[in-house]
Amino acid sequence: MATKTQEPVITKTSDLPLDEARWITLKKIDYVDQVGKARTWEVAERKTRGKSGVDAVAMGNILLHPSRPPSTLVVIQYRPPLDSYTVEWPAGLIDAEETAEQAAVREFKEETGYDCSVLSVSPPQAADPGMTNANMQLVMVEVKLGEGDEKPEQRLEDGEHIERVVIPLSEFYDRLVEYSKRERFVVAAKLFHFAAGMQFAKTQKYDDLYSRLPAPEPLEFENI
Repeated sequence: MATKTQEPVITKTSDLPLDEARWITLKKIDYVDQVGKARTWEVAERKTRGKSGVDAVAMGNILLHPSRPPSTLVVIQYRPPLDSYTVEWPAGLIDAEETAEQAAVREFKEETGYDCSVLSVSPPQAADPGMTNANMQLVMVEVKLGEGDEKPEQRLEDGEHIERVVIPLSEFYDRLVEYSKRERFVVAAKLFHFAAGMQFAKTQKYDDLYSRLPAPEPLEFENI
């Protein structure tokens, strides 16, 4: 990774002709809604979706160290659409011939330098359903560290400047809240939602209440 010499600066924003777009395109969807009314919707689509049918993968991760508390590794990188640094879990596009698991191991190695073991793979998830058909999968991975392990070298591509930060899981939510208060920093929604869910489960008592309730009747979805 090249040494940082300045803060990134946006020098120009302009309309992008569709014939010049390498990664995304715009579409207009005509459809008829639930009451028979004709409507339209503007959609951004990725142009890089491979045979897996999924665009991207994010790597939720647990770092296990013999003498330190369980932690997770987040990455911080500048995102031009926001003109800000985002705090995220490692993530990347799935190559044309890859599975989500293969992409997760490759991207995690490239962005963090660590080898990882895959623990689970989510079903495909909508990335931003109001604006795009882009989808992704969450792959949970585990990294086992030795007593003297240091951060390994990253394998970043040209133009990638990614800072790695290890956060104890016990501090996860509070640290993300701190990042969100910094000037020119934004926490990725999916990461914050995960941390907020952990915090909610830790601080609320609904799990005790639920255990005392009778088993629910099967839900009926007709006419909902």
